[in-house]
Amino acid sequence: MSDRLSAVDASFLYLEDHTTPMHVGGVAVFRRPRSGFDYDRVLSLIDRRLGLVPRYRQRVMQVPGRLARPVWVDDQDFDLTYHVRRSALPKPGSDEQLHDLAARLMSRKLDHTRPLWEVYLVEGLSKNRVAVITKTHQAMVDGIGAIDIGQVIFDVERDREIPDVDELWMPRPEPSLAELVVEAVTDAVQRPGEVVENVRAAMVDVTATVQKVSRALGGVASALRTAVVPAPSGPLNAPTSAQRRFAVARAKLDDFRAVRRAHGSTVNDVVLAVVTGALRNWLLSRGEVVAPSTTVRAMVPVSVRSDDAEARATYPETSSLPVGSVGNKVSAYLVDLPVGEGNPTVRLHQVSHAMRAHAESGQQVAAGALVKVSGFAPPTLHALGARVANQFSDRLFNVLVTNVPGPQVPLYAAGARMMEMFPVVPLAKNQSLSVGVTSYDGGVYFGLNADRDAMPDVDVLAAMIGEAVDEMIGTVEA
Repeated sequence: MSDRLSAVDASFLYLEDHTTPMHVGGVAVFRRPRSGFDYDRVLSLIDRRLGLVPRYRQRVMQVPGRLARPVWVDDQDFDLTYHVRRSALPKPGSDEQLHDLAARLMSRKLDHTRPLWEVYLVEGLSKNRVAVITKTHQAMVDGIGAIDIGQVIFDVERDREIPDVDELWMPRPEPSLAELVVEAVTDAVQRPGEVVENVRAAMVDVTATVQKVSRALGGVASALRTAVVPAPSGPLNAPTSAQRRFAVARAKLDDFRAVRRAHGSTVNDVVLAVVTGALRNWLLSRGEVVAPSTTVRAMVPVSVRSDDAEARATYPETSSLPVGSVGNKVSAYLVDLPVGEGNPTVRLHQVSHAMRAHAESGQQVAAGALVKVSGFAPPTLHALGARVANQFSDRLFNVLVTNVPGPQVPLYAAGARMMEMFPVVPLAKNQSLSVGVTSYDGGVYFGLNADRDAMPDVDVLAAMIGEAVDEMIGTVEA
């Protein structure tokens, strides 16, 4: 039996187009060790670790007629050097040049005919540093059977020996098209409640199927309109272009913990309050009208798992761990960030109250209904469901903010110590900004992925995050 993509993973493939690549990424900066840190070392490291993640040698194969979701198959022509690449910055090798390169790389879709990941070694960075930029499609990172490629190359020990591969990897034969069709039909017969009629209609009359799906999704869309108050309009929602800008900000985790202790909140609340303060100042710098009641709606994914004691011991400040920390059960909260509030302490208390209300209610964002729709249908439903969600994304929220706790010990790759790690979170349709946040080895690192046309001043917003952090620290000292 073929390894079929889950409904959610497949939806990321159908959602993708040239303006909305659906890969997540990261920009890691390393101090170059005396032993060197070059392309051959990185290539060898990844080559000897790929046995731990078989998915990274697999590609997506479509089922004929799209009668069922795609399947994972071993790439018969797997070429590691295609996925692990090298680049170099011109002198002076500044951080700004690195961020511009990251933006250009993240703007490009991954090749769907190959395994859906890439790694770039970036040399020429000033101050004896090198960078590693990773791209992994969201269909690959399902929280169970696959992880981000960055987790494969990092070690907690500087000189950890890389184990030899026990056996030479040999790809398994691909299933024939006839086998894929038989499996698709078998799945439909064994699951009579999963809209078998739609599958049959798709084979006979595609137009009729689309009409049925449209009516079904129309009901979901209606529910979204009535159940969720539309997000405020503003510069964060604009037609998405094909190009990106990338900017970063840095802070100290101890400062966030001090604010948490002083105000009885969580670190995640402090992160959101800092983002709120930065967005407030950014809107004012643009000449936008910011009244006391003005809000910006953030979608904040939060893990709903509560049985991972080890993860909580690593990041005890939050009652609910942010998405990506443990497991794959995620609740997406819609939080109205009070950008109209000028007092940073009041902003933090308002954010904390909103997050507690979500946690106590146990409610997920109403858009989760679309996931249920896509779960029982052939790919036509996935595609339409994802596009409906995309159409409503600018009405549901203005900005995506993900906060993932990282290890508070140094990490290494081929003997080089990682100094910083900035996440890159993809944009949805009609979204101009996503903010990825991660903590690592005493630092808090913000990665701002922005639409190139809609946010030419994303560097200004990044600088204002630093100012907002200082403002929050001031509430403790006061």
